[in-house]
Amino acid sequence: MLNPRDLERLMKNMKMEQIAAEEVVIKSASRVIVIRNPQVVKSEMMGKITFQVTGDVAEESNDSDIDIIMQKTGVSREEAVKALTETGDMASAIMSIENKA
Repeated sequence: MLNPRDLERLMKNMKMEQIAAEEVVIKSASRVIVIRNPQVVKSEMMGKITFQVTGDVAEESNDSDIDIIMQKTGVSREEAVKALTETGDMASAIMSIENKA
């Protein structure tokens, strides 16, 4: 890993900028990824802007999807979250639970 001084020098040459952030959230249809204590670097090369994010990652499922899975299958919240995490989407999670029954 680069020390802060070397990183700063590199960032100036590549149009890089460190961004102070408290939390980074990535949302998809079936889950939410939260990155706490992030280190965020924005870089621009050839007209494209890229963000590099590192930190403590926590993955959360969409609460409404979990509720629907629980209602449709009659499983506990824990089982619904597990199925959603394993399959990646609500429909697959419901089918997975129903196939186990």
